[in-house]
Amino acid sequence: MVRYVYAFTEGSRDMAGLLGGKGANLAEMTRMGLPVPPGFTVTTEACRAFLATGAEPDGLAREISDHLTVLEQTSGRRLGQPDDPLLLSVRSGARFSMPGMMETILDIGLNDESVLGLAKTSGNERFAWDSYRRLVQMFGSTVMGVDSALFENAMARLKEARGAVDDLGLDKADLAELVEAYKDLIREETGDYFPQSPAEQLRRAVLAVFASWNGERALLYRRREHIPDDLGTAVNVQTMVFGNLGPESGSGVAFTRDPATGRLGLYGDYLPNAQGEDVVAGIRNTIPLDELGRLNPDAFAQLCDHMRTLETHYRDLCDIEFTIERGRLWMLQTRVGKRTAEAAFAIAAELVDEGLITSDEGLARVSGDGLARLMFPRFDTSAVGAALARGIPASPGAAVGAAVFDSAEAVRRAAAGEKVVLVRQETTPDDLPGMVAAQAVLTSRGGKTSHAAVVARGMGKVCVCGAEEIAVDPQERRFTVGGITVEEGMVISVDGSEGAVYPGAAPLVDSVVMRYFETGEASAGLVDAVARAMQQADGVRRLGVRANADTPEDAARARRFGAEGIGLCRTEHMFLGDRRQLVEAMILARTDAERERALEALLPLQRQDFVGILEAMDGLPVTIRLLDPPLHEFLPDRTELAVRLAAAEAHGTPPSTHDAELLDAVNRMHEENPMLGLRGVRLGLVAPGLVAMQVRAIAEAVVERKRAGGDPRTEIMVPLIDTVEELRIVREEVEQVLAEVSTESGLPVECPIGTMIELPRAALTAGRIAEEAQFFSFGTNDLTQTTWGFSRDDVEAAFFSAYLDKGIFKVSPFETIDRDGVGRLVQIAVAEGRAARPGLKIGVCGEHGGDPDSVHFFHAVGLDYVSCSPFRVPVARLEAGRAALPETEASDSR
Repeated sequence: MVRYVYAFTEGSRDMAGLLGGKGANLAEMTRMGLPVPPGFTVTTEACRAFLATGAEPDGLAREISDHLTVLEQTSGRRLGQPDDPLLLSVRSGARFSMPGMMETILDIGLNDESVLGLAKTSGNERFAWDSYRRLVQMFGSTVMGVDSALFENAMARLKEARGAVDDLGLDKADLAELVEAYKDLIREETGDYFPQSPAEQLRRAVLAVFASWNGERALLYRRREHIPDDLGTAVNVQTMVFGNLGPESGSGVAFTRDPATGRLGLYGDYLPNAQGEDVVAGIRNTIPLDELGRLNPDAFAQLCDHMRTLETHYRDLCDIEFTIERGRLWMLQTRVGKRTAEAAFAIAAELVDEGLITSDEGLARVSGDGLARLMFPRFDTSAVGAALARGIPASPGAAVGAAVFDSAEAVRRAAAGEKVVLVRQETTPDDLPGMVAAQAVLTSRGGKTSHAAVVARGMGKVCVCGAEEIAVDPQERRFTVGGITVEEGMVISVDGSEGAVYPGAAPLVDSVVMRYFETGEASAGLVDAVARAMQQADGVRRLGVRANADTPEDAARARRFGAEGIGLCRTEHMFLGDRRQLVEAMILARTDAERERALEALLPLQRQDFVGILEAMDGLPVTIRLLDPPLHEFLPDRTELAVRLAAAEAHGTPPSTHDAELLDAVNRMHEENPMLGLRGVRLGLVAPGLVAMQVRAIAEAVVERKRAGGDPRTEIMVPLIDTVEELRIVREEVEQVLAEVSTESGLPVECPIGTMIELPRAALTAGRIAEEAQFFSFGTNDLTQTTWGFSRDDVEAAFFSAYLDKGIFKVSPFETIDRDGVGRLVQIAVAEGRAARPGLKIGVCGEHGGDPDSVHFFHAVGLDYVSCSPFRVPVARLEAGRAALPETEASDSR
């Protein structure tokens, strides 16, 4: 029989799949002997069973009842007991952290009778009514579906009537009045009453947390963070401890290191006389954690001791939630904390130095996505003048955008292509769509542990919290600070590294990490941490990393960034600019002699391009792809030519003969679907002299570099092969030209000849193609298009957003390799190619070569190298190293 409930004393951190991250860590802290309020966890299996049927799983109610009885016996109180009630919290806890995305209900067990008993036993009537109003509000919105804004509005009206700044300004009578107002709201909105039965409260709360797994914001967050939809959430039922019992009580969130920078120390927020939800919600400004040492030295000392214990035990930054109830410390949660990219590298390096983790484990703790963020530019603070306001630097980076004041407006403007900054007093989970759409988040309340800070860090978004100087007016859609008003739509700049906000678009400068890759000069701090991670990655990786580069400048930059050669040099880029006229002459040629003259004019220009690239990559392989796109792409636009000729005719001027010839050529070459038309190898087979000219330019460049004392290592790649016969014919022509140049120069010119595998048929017949190819390189851009039947230029804007919203895609197949479809073709081609030609060198040169997740796939299927744009080379190097780590070393970036 399936078991659905585990006491905290029965679990461990290794059971996160079953108990969720929160439940597993509560169990682990209990096993460690830390002061954890007792409780139990309803498993993710129960959630999945509920979601599959829509009904409470058989036997779950009995198991919950049995574990509740144990809690009641341990505490000496019963749930709903009139004179001294046991109260419970009900919290979600998925395997991967999803802060604020699912539901929480506190103070389960209170009703019209037990609230009086709580008031008497606690000696604090205000506390009792405050706890009751929290339960009714949370239960009403979470379980019964009442709009949370209605409760907030009722609270706001009462505070205004009493002249209260925040909820602490309301007394016991006010809170009792609020409870009745809330119950009336529930009755009006649902036609049902707030349940007075504590058992019914608990049952419905557990099921509501299950249902919240498929709530809109949870679905959006999972898609954003690539968390699978089929995991489900656990539910943690825990004895309540109270931080809202008065000034000697409170709640807080703490980090063992700064989650924004990684600096060692105690970081966090504390809020006296408050429950935990108040801290992360940002409804009142918190005080720094250090202040707790003054307010309650004993509890602070215990907290520091427990934090050191947890960091040593988990060997990582720990994120901790705690409550102090009348001076007594309780640990409510711990987890490996979310952190910024900067903090991830710094913390990994420090933990290695402290001997807590190995160098391989340090490498597993960082990611290519994080490294890419660190390479983004930062603001030039010397050129921006005075800041509009300053707050807490919650998530670093530099972002510029138009100020917007609600989530819907952020989404609307972002969808129209505008960059925006979401400005709020504080964010709530309902703001997630706007946070995803925005470049940055700015709040006037909250700290590093607020909802805005935690979610922004997890998404890598720039965030400044607690900018108290800013008065945000969401109704008027503006904020004011120091006599300056910023209306919606006005551009502001947010510096998440310094916690500053500037008017207008601040100028940018390269990041220190980018400068490190440009110069190779490491320094202390962040750059040193990055350098160490790169050194470790390079030391363990098996995959080579090359660059896609078409100019000597790009090749030189790629080499500085650590590229071990060029995996794709696209010759068509050499036919642009001033050379278009020569290409036009080749296309318009009516005789072989005219065509040869045009090709002869192009040859020395292309040869010099190759000389420069080979010089920049001297001693490293350079894979040159022969001309791939259809020739009409080098001609003027068809409509533009027709309009020019029609205009000339309308004005009675003689039409341009050249334009007429060009239009005739464009019409002759016009294709309904040029992506699948006369291009790649097909072009080389039907356009006389084109292959020979390019190969001669390559070969003569090799000769020139050899004569200059260089070590050119050129490879020639034939694109868009469908069948081995195409490659055989072109290979014979290539070899003939190479032999001619070798004879003419007296120097051997040996260039391996291979092909791109970018069509499904090529992948499926790779064994035969390998008989003629000395290497393969997967062109995953076209392979994805032809496998899916997508025209990338058309479909991404047309329906990809809908596919992502509906969960058809977890991520665009052009961004991350489609392992089941395109990836399967890659696996087939690798296996069959190497079966036919053992030791066949195989790489990838599509955009996927720089995508972190795809790099892991290419490592797993046995490719020799990946190739990507120069700026992605460091990312690919790092991920290639992480891919080589043992399975147990790999960390999960979620």
